[in-house]
Amino acid sequence: MRVLVIAAHPDDEVYGMGGTIAKLTSKGHEVHILIVTDGCTAQYRDYENLPEIIERKKEESKKANALIGVKQVHFGNLPDMQLDVIPHIELNEVIENVIERVRPKEVYTHFYGDVNLDHQMVYKSTLVAVRPVPDQCVKRLYAYSVPSATEWSPQMIETSFTANVFSNIEDFELQKELAIATYQTELRNYPHPRSIKSIKALDLAVGLQCGMQSSESFILLRSLS
Repeated sequence: MRVLVIAAHPDDEVYGMGGTIAKLTSKGHEVHILIVTDGCTAQYRDYENLPEIIERKKEESKKANALIGVKQVHFGNLPDMQLDVIPHIELNEVIENVIERVRPKEVYTHFYGDVNLDHQMVYKSTLVAVRPVPDQCVKRLYAYSVPSATEWSPQMIETSFTANVFSNIEDFELQKELAIATYQTELRNYPHPRSIKSIKALDLAVGLQCGMQSSESFILLRSLS
């Protein structure tokens, strides 16, 4: 089975579901990652060597995802923190083009309630790309959460991540941690949610919700059979 994980920024994919990606690849599934933006344009906009930083981030992405068995990382190369102002059709096309090439059966995308606006826009464009037209290759669509983006939204009905799918990642914790550590510029000190210690605590807490060990959770948005 081919799987596509869509991430707005480099590192969203491993922070959000690195354990599940490693679990899928260990079972022989072919996992692809689409990173929509360069993840650098806003953060390093005043740096003269911005192109070099963007390329370095791409190499980090490839290395991190190789550690969890990913087949290929695709890059959309759109500017980060600007997905709400570029023409919507451009974002749609980035996602649609990769889906057309990969032909995944399952797609994972961002949660619509995340505080990060880029995440919200990726979610909306994913819905366009996987709309249930005849012969749609995508049969299952999931949303995943990202630390410091999902839980930082106001906890109201429309922004609460209400999981209905849980994945035990007890055997894949180390791979996830190593992949996260590859993104050195994104690591933070505890108790920031993007610290390794926080991630481990979060995965254990998710496991407690479903009677399992370290786990990741998802929202099943659509299933076609």
